[in-house]
Amino acid sequence: MKKILVTGGLGFIGSHTVVELLNDGYEVVIIDNLSNSKIEVLNNIVEITSKKPDFYQLDLRVKSEIKNFFDNNKVDGIIHFAAFKAVGESVEKPLEYYENNIGSLVYLLQEMRNRNIDNFIFSSSCTVYGQADELPITENAPVKPAESPYGNTKQIGEEIIKEACYANNLNAIALRYFNPIGAHDSIKIGELPLGVPQNLIPFVTQTAAGIREQLSIFGNDYPTADGTAIRDYIHVVDLAKAHIVSLQRLFDKKNKHPFEFFNIGTGTGSSVLEVVKSFEQVTSQKLNYKIVDRRSGDITAAYADTTLANKELNWKAQKTLDQALLSAWLWQQKNI
Repeated sequence: MKKILVTGGLGFIGSHTVVELLNDGYEVVIIDNLSNSKIEVLNNIVEITSKKPDFYQLDLRVKSEIKNFFDNNKVDGIIHFAAFKAVGESVEKPLEYYENNIGSLVYLLQEMRNRNIDNFIFSSSCTVYGQADELPITENAPVKPAESPYGNTKQIGEEIIKEACYANNLNAIALRYFNPIGAHDSIKIGELPLGVPQNLIPFVTQTAAGIREQLSIFGNDYPTADGTAIRDYIHVVDLAKAHIVSLQRLFDKKNKHPFEFFNIGTGTGSSVLEVVKSFEQVTSQKLNYKIVDRRSGDITAAYADTTLANKELNWKAQKTLDQALLSAWLWQQKNI
């Protein structure tokens, strides 16, 4: 039985991926510093899977802590989620984002090299494409100058991984996520940001629940049908499953290059106002929202061409926007 290290494994995407790994028969060890997650998530993972992953609370920015972990743990592969991930916040705190997102990645790759661990899945982002010239976005789209420090950390991260793969005989897959939303069917894990949400859907659900007075929609003057920005919203369980098939691709040595990357989305773009209307329809909740100025670092539209992932990974998103929004609302109700 292969043992997988999942960094940031108690976070939103990490916890759902841990569940899928455990259900698929992998052993799992989680590293999380709990800066944007809660320890209670570990118990909920156990409730869903009836299996308990090992857990270490440590900070990947501290090199000695990482070394100590690997001195005491042998793993067969790593899925690396741990990172700061808010576009707007990264504009305000660029140095913190570079320290956390780049420093921890370098330390992990050094330990992989030193200990002959050669299977690595990287949590990347469609932000690497910036404002794409053509939609939907394929993997052949040029990587443009990043619109935010967060996006830049993903671009730099991919470059570092690629160079490490060719220099140190590593195998890695970067998954370029579009916009993960929703919650597990059990409604035992979901997106639970600490403090004010940085992403649309938890702000929507918190507004509907009365936690937030009003939903701010950042801009209605984009060149789109209704003036609001368009994104590709993918159910988090579909996204989690993409990590499992990517990891298996590396174990089966089916990767065509030491470093590969795939778009992970639904292939469908939805505007912010379309999301609001869908949420209101599936939940029967009326949202209080207002239009405000655009947010720094945001782009007009981004949605995926998933042809390559469909073919090479034999993976395809299964869940609809309505299903994702309803699960997010059920999760929010449970956590009021």
